[in-house]
Order: sequence, then C-alpha cells, then structure tokens
Amino acid sequence: MATAKKAPAKKAAPAKKAAPAKKAAPAKKAAPAKKAAPAKKAAPAKKAAPAKKAAPAKKRTPNAAFMKAMTPSAHLAAVIGDKALPRTEVTKKVWEYIKKNGLQDKVQKTMINADAKLKEIFKKAQVSMFEMTKLINSHLS
Repeated sequence: MATAKKAPAKKAAPAKKAAPAKKAAPAKKAAPAKKAAPAKKAAPAKKAAPAKKAAPAKKRTPNAAFMKAMTPSAHLAAVIGDKALPRTEVTKKVWEYIKKNGLQDKVQKTMINADAKLKEIFKKAQVSMFEMTKLINSHLS
C-alpha cells in the first residue's frame, strides 16, 4: 500500500517526469494529437470573415466644393475650353490633353513636361502631377 500512495504523488507532478510518461503511454498522447488536427482545419473558416467588411458599402457623396462649376482663366481655357466645369472635370480634361499630346515624362511618370499652352499655366517647364492640380486651381474662379 505504500507504493499506492507514492503513485498518486507521481501523478500530481507529471511535468517533472515527462519523458517516462511518453514511454509509458504513447498511444494516449497520439489520440489527443488527432483531435487537435481537426480543430486546426476549422480555423480557415474564419478567413471568410473579411467578406462582411465589404457588405456595408455606402455610396460616397461628393463634396459640394468639388462639384461647383468653376470658370477657367483665359490660359486654362486654351487647354480645356471656356465652358464652366467642376474642379474634378477640369483635372480630367487637363489629363486628356497631357495624354493626347504625350506630355508625361517617359522616365519619371509623375512629372509633366509643359508645352507652350501649359507653360502659361504652370510657369515652369516641368511640374509634378501633384503640384499640377494646385497650379490649375489658381486658374479657376
């Protein structure tokens, strides 16, 4: 009976003697491993969750300041026409002019090479596409 009392004491601290426990019952350890594997297969089902983020697609309303029709200056009118347009449309028309005349720099695509008409607007021979909108907006009233 003395050995029976010592056996429960060994079970209370299985971490100290983990190696003998593996040798004694390898079949018992293999069974929980098989149960853990199906739990890992259930994890990919959570990857479908990002589809929920696309569900609340609200239509963005444009800012009224961008949609207000602006009158171009005489220099800008030579490029896009003299009709009053919203800022967004003015930028689109300028890009159409740039693409049509091949004014985008071949090496550095973010740079715009100004021709005679655009040089009057930009006041430089070359501007970046980000600076371009700022310079165009100064020609709108």
